[in-house]
Amino acid sequence: MSARLSLEAYAQGVRAADRAVLAQAITLIESREETDGALAQQLLTRLMPLTGGALRVGITGVPGVGKSTVIDALGMKLLERGKKVAVLAIDPSSSLSGGSILGDKTRMARLSLAPDAFIRPSPSGLSPGGIARRTRETLLLCEAAGFDVVLVETVGVGQGETAVSEMVDFFLVLMLPGAGDELQGIKKGVLELADGIAVNKCDGDHAQKARAALSELKAALHYLSPRRSTWATRALAISGLTGEGLDALWETIEAHRAMLESTGQLKPLRAGQQRAWLWSLITERFEAAFRAHPGVAALLPGIEAQVVDGQTTAPLAAQALFAAFAK
Repeated sequence: MSARLSLEAYAQGVRAADRAVLAQAITLIESREETDGALAQQLLTRLMPLTGGALRVGITGVPGVGKSTVIDALGMKLLERGKKVAVLAIDPSSSLSGGSILGDKTRMARLSLAPDAFIRPSPSGLSPGGIARRTRETLLLCEAAGFDVVLVETVGVGQGETAVSEMVDFFLVLMLPGAGDELQGIKKGVLELADGIAVNKCDGDHAQKARAALSELKAALHYLSPRRSTWATRALAISGLTGEGLDALWETIEAHRAMLESTGQLKPLRAGQQRAWLWSLITERFEAAFRAHPGVAALLPGIEAQVVDGQTTAPLAAQALFAAFAK
């Protein structure tokens, strides 16, 4: 483990948008060491007054939809508009090392070299929801460092969509054209979380299929409940490869932000994000305490084996474990 900086050094480095110090601060936040945890909370407390200013955008989609390509192209357009952009790319984790295995940073070749951009690939750590263990805290550090836009890319293969939607202002679902089954493989609930849906790869041989998919999506949206009564989910076609539609996509995101501000919804939205953060930490602490309880630890291997073998049901097993925990 590399040597830790002082609290003041971390705080000054993050405020100065020193990318090396910011990366070290995120490593501190992600650490499971108790001493690191105490320092990390001091750092967050010090920097909290500087947070909240960024536009937070979540981006999801099935593997292969081109999330990294879209983010690279969109990020470059935002830099041209004078924005500072941070990307939190959540990768599936190796079950052995817990490391990030997809290497999103290497697929954002242009953005990763830009001085006003910061990309942080983080393993999901096999955490519930498929998001990195400290995504919320990392987002706050990026805001304290002065980034105007924070893009959070999900794994796109599980419950991470719901978790990420609870920490961003605008939630974008990317979809693939073709095959005549554009609505297959993606849950209705994910579409209901979306503030915007973009059919990617609207270029070359895929262009006609993308337009057809877009028409089907727009028709389907009439039968889905929107996330907010003041905002109808918008669908559009884009190309991360050529950049087509990305200006319209960003204008949609900005229009959504203007709606949140004009209707007074931004403040309660951010309050809800803070509340979700609180309960995620409570859940994490409770599970850790539950697993560490001597009675539970003694029973857990045997009860898990009984559930797997069909000798008992999961509800009965949970009941027995909670009874041990209560003692």
